[in-house]
Formats: sequence, structure tokens, C-alpha cells
Amino acid sequence: MSLRCIIIEDQPPAQRILQKFIIDAGGFDLLGVFSDALSATPLLKTNHVDLMFLDIHLPKITGLDFLKSLHHRPHVILTTAFSEYALEGYELNVVDYLLKPFSFERFLQAVNKVPQNTQSLGRVDSNDKKSGLNDIYIKTGHDYIKVIIDDIISIRSDSDYTEIQYGDNKVLSNEPLKHWLVVLDSSKFLQLHKSFIINLTKVDRITGNKVHLNNGTVVPIGRAFKEEFMNRLLT
Repeated sequence: MSLRCIIIEDQPPAQRILQKFIIDAGGFDLLGVFSDALSATPLLKTNHVDLMFLDIHLPKITGLDFLKSLHHRPHVILTTAFSEYALEGYELNVVDYLLKPFSFERFLQAVNKVPQNTQSLGRVDSNDKKSGLNDIYIKTGHDYIKVIIDDIISIRSDSDYTEIQYGDNKVLSNEPLKHWLVVLDSSKFLQLHKSFIINLTKVDRITGNKVHLNNGTVVPIGRAFKEEFMNRLLT
């Protein structure tokens, strides 16, 4: 399912950059582009919007004031050339803060933070989980590695990083384990231990309190997670 998004940005060059990045990233349905926040209000009232790219410096009403006025907010990624507004933005629970000019890689990092299993802040529907994007870009060092989500076998937490195993490959990420619980589709991925998330489609067999994955990895089942795991696997 595509993420339904809008752009609120008063500078045409910035509008074009965001539109290009959205197209290049894939997995989005762009519903509209607006030069001021008030012009976007009718669409927000009549359509479900998952994500809003919102500039801070806008005519008529600032992006932050507009955001404060919304009772039901989409997820928001702020865009601005001024870093001094970052703290106030995060206090409003925005997903991320893009400081202009930003690269495509930084754009991908921001959109990969959008929770894939919620419709909007404050309105979670557990019966309507989004499958989200088919792939994600994982930052490791100075590189961004493209990983097909269905290829992910397991994610292991180790101190200050997580190790994502996919196919015959592994990649390290600075994101904590809880980040992947939000980003990945909860109908497929489940935490099995305080240090492990597994892809349920990759389970080969269960022996006692251990799960054998189809690549040979053996994962212990944490006591706190066993009941949900067994219910999910056997129903």
C-alpha cells in the first residue's frame, strides 16, 4: 500500500526537488502540492493523508502554527533552511526534520522513519496495518544499502547497533531494535527475544525454546515473548 502524502512548500524549486525524490523513492501517492498551509486544509479534511512534507516558513501562517492547529495530524516531516526550529518541531512529535538543502539519501532516511503500522498520530487502527514500502535503505557508515523487506530473516541487537540479516548478507545499522518494530510490518515481523526480531515466514522449525530459521540461524525464545509467538505461528 502506498503512503498518501502532500507537500506544503512555497518555493517552486523546493517543490520540484521533493516531487522528484518522492517519485524516485517509490511507494508514495502524492495527493497535492500547496504553496501555503491554508490551501491544503480542504484536502486534509476530506482525504486520509499519511504523511505531510511541511515547510516552516510559509505565507499566511507558519508551518509550526498550522501543525499546532490540526486536531488529527498526519505524520509530518518538516523542511526548512533554519535549524533553530528543530527542537520545537520534535516537541510536536514530527517524524523528522530535513534541513535544506538535503540529499536524496537524507530524504530516504527521513521517510524510512515513518511508522508503517499506523494511520496517523493518535489514531492507530490495529486492523489496518500498512505493508509499507517493499524495500528500505539502511544507513551503514557513509553508505545506504537497499534491502528488500521480504528478504530480511532476522534483526539482532548488539550494544549500540543492530545487525540485519537478509539472504546471505548482513548489514549493521545504528537504529535500535525498537525502530525496526515500528518500521516493519507487524504481521510478518515479531520480537522473539529482548535482542531479536524475526521474520515469521523464515521459521523452519521449533525445538524446545529455540527457533530455527531457514538460513540456519537459531534464535532463543524469550519467556515474555513465547505466548504471542506460539499463538501467531499456530493460528
